[in-house]
Amino acid sequence: MTEDTGPSSGRTGRTETPEERSDRNWNELLQELRVLQTGVQILTGFLLILPFQSRFADLDTFQRDVYLVDVLVCLVTSGLFIAPVAIHRGLFRRSLKAEVVTLGDRLTRAGLLLLAVALSATALLVFDVVLGRAQGLVVGGAVAVMLLGLWAVLPVVVRRRG
Repeated sequence: MTEDTGPSSGRTGRTETPEERSDRNWNELLQELRVLQTGVQILTGFLLILPFQSRFADLDTFQRDVYLVDVLVCLVTSGLFIAPVAIHRGLFRRSLKAEVVTLGDRLTRAGLLLLAVALSATALLVFDVVLGRAQGLVVGGAVAVMLLGLWAVLPVVVRRRG
C-alpha cells in the first residue's frame, strides 16, 4: 500500500494500492461520463429534430453551416464520451485498468473541449436566428469564453492555490 498525503503533492491523502486507486478513479470517471452523456444526448436530439421544423427552411447559408458543424461536433462528442466504456469492454479482465483510466480521462477531456464548441455553436445558432448575426456571434463567443474559464482556467487556479 502507498500513503498519499497533501493536496500540493498531487496525492489523495488515501492509503490504497495502485489497483484500488485505478478502481476508484474509474468509478469517478464513470459518474462524470453519466452526467456528460445525458447532456450531450439531449443536445444532439434537440439538434437532430430541427430540420423537421417548418422554419428550418428559412435558415441562411451561415446558419445551416453552423447547424451542420454543431451536429457533427455533438455526434463526435457523444462518441468520445461513450468510448471509455467501449474500451473498458474491449480490455476487460486484461489487467489494464490504469491504462483504461488514463485513456478514458484523455477521451473525456477531448469530449469536454468539443462539448464547449457544441454549446457555443448552439448558442450562436439560436441567438443568430432569434436576434440576429451580431448578437449570435457575441453570445456564442461569450459562452465559449465562460466555458473555457470554468472548465480550463478555474481548475488550474484551484490546483495552484491547493
